[in-house]
Amino acid sequence: MARVYIYRKFERFWHWTQAILIFYLALTGFEIHGSYSFLGYEQAVKSHRVAAWMLLILIAFSIFWHFTTGEWRQYIPTFSKLKAQIRYYTVGIFKGENHPTRKSPKSKLNPLQALTYLGFKLVMAPMLIITGLIYMFYRTIDANNMVIISDIPLETIASIHTLGAYLIIMFAIVHVYMTTTGETPTSNIRAMITGYEDLETDDDSSKATDTK
Repeated sequence: MARVYIYRKFERFWHWTQAILIFYLALTGFEIHGSYSFLGYEQAVKSHRVAAWMLLILIAFSIFWHFTTGEWRQYIPTFSKLKAQIRYYTVGIFKGENHPTRKSPKSKLNPLQALTYLGFKLVMAPMLIITGLIYMFYRTIDANNMVIISDIPLETIASIHTLGAYLIIMFAIVHVYMTTTGETPTSNIRAMITGYEDLETDDDSSKATDTK
C-alpha cells in the first residue's frame, strides 16, 4: 500500500460543488413541483434558476478541464472485467474477496463505474439540462408571447425533467453507498477531500505527485 495523489484540486472542487448544486436543485425543484413548502414558490423558482445557471457554468469549466487534461479517458468503459466487477459488488464484496481491478491515477474508475458515470454524463445530465432550458425559455418575451416549441406540450417537458431528477437522485443514493465500499467506509470520501488515497500500487505509481 502507498499513499497516492489521485484527485486533483479542480477535480475535488468540481465534485463537491456539483454535488451541492444538484442537491439544492433537487430541493428547490420538488418545492416548485408542489411536494412541500419551505422557501415559497416564487423564491424556489428564482433560487432554482440561479443554481441551474451556476451548474451550467461549472459543467462548461469541467468539460474544458476534462479535455485539456485528458481526464475524459477515465470514462471510457472497458468490458474485459465488467462481469467480474458486477459479481464482486453483488457477491464477492460480502465474502471478503479481493477487488477484481486496481485503482490508480490513470485508472480511477473500475469498468462498472466508468459505464455508470458515462451514462450520467451522456443521458441523465443532458436530459435535465435540455428539458430545463426548454422549460425556462418555453415562451419568448415579445409582443406576441410566442411559444418557441409548440409541438411539445409544456407538461411533457416538465414530466421528462422530473424523471431526470428522479434518476439523478437514484444515482446519488447509489453513489453515496458505493463510497462506503473502499478500504474503510470513509476512505473514498476522505480521498475526495484530501486528494490522497492509500492504494495497492507498483513503485512507479506511488511516486505520483500533485499536478494541478
